[in-house]
Amino acid sequence: MPFKITFIGAGSIGFTRGLLRDLLSVPEFQDVEVAFTDINPHNLQMVTELCQRDIRENGLNISILATTDRREALKDAKYVICTIRVGGLEAFATDVDIPLRYGVDQCVGDTLCAGGIMYGQRGIAEMLNICRDIREMASQDVLLLNYANPMAMLTWACNKYGGVRTVGLCHGVQGGHWQIAEAFGLKQEEVDIICAGINHQTWYIQIRHQGEDLTGKLLEAFEKHPEFSRTEKVRIDMLRRFGYYSTESNGHLSEYVPWYRKRADEIGDWIDLGSWINGETGGYLRVCTEGRNWFETDFPNWMKEKPLAYRQEERSHEHGSYIIEGLETGRVYRGHFNMVNNGIISNLPNDAVIEAPGYVDRNGISIPVVGELPLGPAAVCNASISVQRLAVEAAVQGNDQLLRQAFMMDPLVGAVCNPQEIWQMVDEMLVAQAQWLPQYGEAIAEASVRLAAGHLIPTREGYQGAARLKVKTVEEMQLDRDAATKNAGESDKGKDRAKAVK
Repeated sequence: MPFKITFIGAGSIGFTRGLLRDLLSVPEFQDVEVAFTDINPHNLQMVTELCQRDIRENGLNISILATTDRREALKDAKYVICTIRVGGLEAFATDVDIPLRYGVDQCVGDTLCAGGIMYGQRGIAEMLNICRDIREMASQDVLLLNYANPMAMLTWACNKYGGVRTVGLCHGVQGGHWQIAEAFGLKQEEVDIICAGINHQTWYIQIRHQGEDLTGKLLEAFEKHPEFSRTEKVRIDMLRRFGYYSTESNGHLSEYVPWYRKRADEIGDWIDLGSWINGETGGYLRVCTEGRNWFETDFPNWMKEKPLAYRQEERSHEHGSYIIEGLETGRVYRGHFNMVNNGIISNLPNDAVIEAPGYVDRNGISIPVVGELPLGPAAVCNASISVQRLAVEAAVQGNDQLLRQAFMMDPLVGAVCNPQEIWQMVDEMLVAQAQWLPQYGEAIAEASVRLAAGHLIPTREGYQGAARLKVKTVEEMQLDRDAATKNAGESDKGKDRAKAVK
């Protein structure tokens, strides 16, 4: 069953290697064409060597085409998987550090809040270039599977302005599904869920076990759980006040809403520093930095370890390979996908990108109508959708007025900053990220003049936030190589906990 699949941003070791294993574990897919492309030739070479070794050790005769020429990689591709991070860690650091000076304390900064909005500005500009190359070089029936964040914004832009059929994919639903089963002392496969909302704010609106509705019993189960009661305080409080559990981690969720990170002296009440994802200030930036440094240093040892096994039982819960399997073989797959709403969730806007249950087979991807979300969760989603819409239009138009309005409407930024502070913060972020924002040339020039003129609002220079941990050196990571290697796998959020803990 030959077809071509192209990975854009293939230097993402966790996603690329794991997704390739998932794909090549399908018996019918052992003669596919695979192309990797990345703007970083060093990362591309390392990941290609590792994946090619996996392929060889699994007895397959597939040669990866690895190239920094994206158009060459896309030629005749039927499926494209995108895992890019525009600006890399250099830009990511400004997403976290500049807002901190204004009191905006983020854990992740890749979906909403100041960091997520700016990440979207960089990503949308490049995603539209990618869509152009896909239209011109790939197969006519190409499907773009987008794993890059901010998921909703990028998927929205690709579908509305990119002219490429795009589905956004995330493993947050699977991770929360595992947690819910764990809280009840059940196996994940024994618990049936319906989850709907928007990416990273999707709500488990129905939870069933052997026909019994457990939705109303979830709060008590989480409050009594010895680990989750400590690590998921924000999610439990949202469950307590809105009646439904949200997909995303404690650290993620805390920065999407206005209540848990707006006062520095209260942030510690809501987070746990046992893992970055529980709410550490700049936690994801730290993990990504450590992971990059470790992979580059320890790469020779990765090549000496056992290869990944291409077996069905080793596949992760990532949706990508199962979608392609369903489309190509006709096997039915049920998952949760990010697509344009068009009435699927009736009390969210039709133009928004929503996340909802769907089915895949040879006929395509079908999303049944969910109907109305509960009123409270819908209100939380609608606040975020307004930010996303402004941010998408700002990025496409290069309109810094819309960009500033997106910052003002963001729940956490608006809770912490006044309008004058927001205007100055946006000026700083535009200038700091100028090389990745070609659509904002005039606005960046004007912002530079304002910043150079002085008379600026004082900011907290050098402020590290309420709960920031030091980036470990390579020497420190070498003291616990297993932990460092695990960390490197998490550094592009390629970890699928629901699978990993089985």
